[in-house]
Amino acid sequence: MKTDKPTVIISSRVHQAVIDVLAPTCRVVANQTDAALSPDELQRRCQDADALIAFMPERIDAAFLDQCPRLRIVACALKGYDNFDVAACSRRGVWLTIVPDLLTAPTAELTIGLMIALARNVLPGDRLVRGGGFGGWRPILYGRGIDGSTVGLLGAGAVGKAVARRLAGFRARLLYADAMPLTPDQEDELRLQRVSPDELLRQSDFVVLCLPLTDRTRRLVDRGLLARVKPGAFLINTARGSLVDEDAVADALASGSLGGYAADVFAMEDWALADRPKDIAERLRGATERTVFTPHLGSAVDEIRRDIALQAAASVLECLKGDKPSGAVNRPSDPGSASS
Repeated sequence: MKTDKPTVIISSRVHQAVIDVLAPTCRVVANQTDAALSPDELQRRCQDADALIAFMPERIDAAFLDQCPRLRIVACALKGYDNFDVAACSRRGVWLTIVPDLLTAPTAELTIGLMIALARNVLPGDRLVRGGGFGGWRPILYGRGIDGSTVGLLGAGAVGKAVARRLAGFRARLLYADAMPLTPDQEDELRLQRVSPDELLRQSDFVVLCLPLTDRTRRLVDRGLLARVKPGAFLINTARGSLVDEDAVADALASGSLGGYAADVFAMEDWALADRPKDIAERLRGATERTVFTPHLGSAVDEIRRDIALQAAASVLECLKGDKPSGAVNRPSDPGSASS
């Protein structure tokens, strides 16, 4: 169907409100299923598109953009954008935008939930009850409380600070390690004490990953780091899967040196990495007594997901009007640049 309206492709299911805000001025082609589009299908849909609202499963690189000469903006309905080639977008005059703030609070909430579920044996207890083996209280499944524990945050960015605020009521001792120290006022407000990474690992009952995925942090949690973790400590990952060597974590769980691992993210999801695993290792999935896994639910709060996609749609409309879009991480005239 021919139309004078610019075409906007939406790669994953969104709330109807998102389509409604675009429809008056745009031709909207939305994937309203629960399945991600294949790379070939996304490429086909975007060949004549003016804008793309993209999600976590997509990978946008120079080869993709070469096939989309009309594309003016890739509006990412997410915060972390290492699957998207910023320099390639800039060279081709394409804005790249993200939603920097809305994912922080729900991710921090889930982090606390995973800490409790893992340390208090919630899933083994659930299996016991459902399996018919519960006949009343017994002295079993004793776990670890957050109250009175030492929690170490590897990273004190937006999510790290949000986790610290939510731990305020637990009377836990809070440590953090970050190359960029907080101000003394921030440390006082959040009751955070800065220590070296090795000291954090040695003292913490819970180690929480709050880091972005970069060349420096990829597989940061390897066998060497796990050997320095306090025996029996719990590791929590709601950041990025490739921060950890999942085989090393499986070995640490099997030996008992690591008390448990909770994750909402997995290395298989980091599509920009050519050598990423294609699945979660069976040894890790099979460690059911010492793990809690969720399917990337960090921002999976209904109204939050609506607002994230609405913000991405607003960036599209700004771009199509000729304005600088909100959440831009590049300047198309300056390859590889980052906007303030």
